[in-house]
Amino acid sequence: MPEMTGGQALIRSMHREGAEVVFGLPGVQMYNAIDPILDEPGMRFITVRHEQATAYMADGFTRAGGGTGTAMVVPGPGLLNASAAIGTAYAASSPILVVSGQVQKDLIGKDVGILHEVNDQMDSIRPVTKAAYRVLNAVDVPGAVHEAFRQLRTGRPRPVEIEIPPETLSEVADIDLLEPGDYRRDAASDDDIERAARVLAQAKNPIIWAGGGVISSGASEALLRVAEHLQAPVMTTHEGKGAIPDSHYLSMGTLKSRADEFRNHLSHHDVFLAVGTRFATAMLTHDPQIVQIDVDPDEIGRNYPNNTLGVIGDARASLEKLAVALADAMPPADSKRELLEKLRAGRFGPLRIEPLDSYMKAVRSAIPSDGIFVAGMTQLGYYSRLFYPVEQPGTYLNSSYFGNLGFAWPTALGAKTAQPDRAVVCVSGDGGFLFNSQELATAVQYGINAVVVVFNDHAFGNVMRDQEVRFDGRVIGSQLHNPDFVKLAEAYGARGVLAETPAAVESAISDAVASDDAPTLIEVPFGPVTSPL
Repeated sequence: MPEMTGGQALIRSMHREGAEVVFGLPGVQMYNAIDPILDEPGMRFITVRHEQATAYMADGFTRAGGGTGTAMVVPGPGLLNASAAIGTAYAASSPILVVSGQVQKDLIGKDVGILHEVNDQMDSIRPVTKAAYRVLNAVDVPGAVHEAFRQLRTGRPRPVEIEIPPETLSEVADIDLLEPGDYRRDAASDDDIERAARVLAQAKNPIIWAGGGVISSGASEALLRVAEHLQAPVMTTHEGKGAIPDSHYLSMGTLKSRADEFRNHLSHHDVFLAVGTRFATAMLTHDPQIVQIDVDPDEIGRNYPNNTLGVIGDARASLEKLAVALADAMPPADSKRELLEKLRAGRFGPLRIEPLDSYMKAVRSAIPSDGIFVAGMTQLGYYSRLFYPVEQPGTYLNSSYFGNLGFAWPTALGAKTAQPDRAVVCVSGDGGFLFNSQELATAVQYGINAVVVVFNDHAFGNVMRDQEVRFDGRVIGSQLHNPDFVKLAEAYGARGVLAETPAAVESAISDAVASDDAPTLIEVPFGPVTSPL
């Protein structure tokens, strides 16, 4: 057996499993985990300026198709700082790896007040991870990494954490590395598929509800095949945008978070095929038959337990089998193109809001069809859920039900790291951007030339509007004092642009995407708007 440190075993094992980029912050407990990266060809370490950004960037990297994004942090405050971003990855079913330090082995659980101690740290991270492992001996490191990647690549994809004390990372031992696993997510059983096909074949007016699981499993082609055979319109969750092209006549888009009269139309459908979603946002007022495809058996019937037929399996593999079964069970349904195009035409018109609509069209026009758009928790981000057309899966990223301010910019940097040759643009509010504005330094240092469009209304605008409406104009805590964002970008060495109209925004994004030689911040002065939620 070769002799190596626990830290060397960690990095070599991670690299064998396909990890190529680590987003992290160096700290005393992690020295022996970070140093071996220098000796591992093909691995990169990107230093961020706040631990929160480690996991946001890992999440963006993973969801943009870069492979397994990895966050590396010191224990205690490092892991807790990253936990909001880990929670976002958990909500979005994004399989990131989190490597955390620990305090000295003999002090774990003693609660003596040693540097970076949290008693007990693992309890604090379990709610936002699929699995968490503590490794105390160097010889056990390869096995823990191997198991972590098995969890990341089978079943429901969600974050996994490994924590290792400093002595384990520095310990020298004879250690056998393991070969990477060959994992696959299986389709549902033949019986489940046949039952689902029978229900759908007998449906009078079926509809499909597509979630983020369609995107993460690469199931878009299979979903469209099923939808076209059934002539079933497709609604998506916010995470499922792009499950089928928004330009397709079967696409009915997504629902507003709050009031959306289209929910009333849902009562016309007798069977719902829900794929890769908890099916929480439909808020049905009738009792249709639901066929739910999900890789996670715990999600079956979570929101509609009494009328759900569960189909447990990977979305893509299961839909591919379902398409074959449907072809045997029924002829292709008659085309509903004319009916659905009329429904689509009337669906969105009453929901459009100016000036949000003009800005949204400007942003969409400037981003290439394969460009990646990251929707921050801001007015235009909310508006994008309905009105940012997505033609390719995996090109629309949001913070799922976690809904974090500060998510957009570091997530965009992770996505751009994964896809350096594609445009990556995020929109953020002024308040949200300042959660992680320091990552302009990371972007400049590593040449991560993403674009952030900051809509500046000198407020937490959605909060301020709600306060004004609900509390007779009384406002507290939501008004902000901001820097000059253009000068802030330039101070970091990034490009700063002021754009005061939709046309100027479109031009500024187009120029930044075309040149792609520096990170770009585009500041847009903005005023109060009608709620897009």
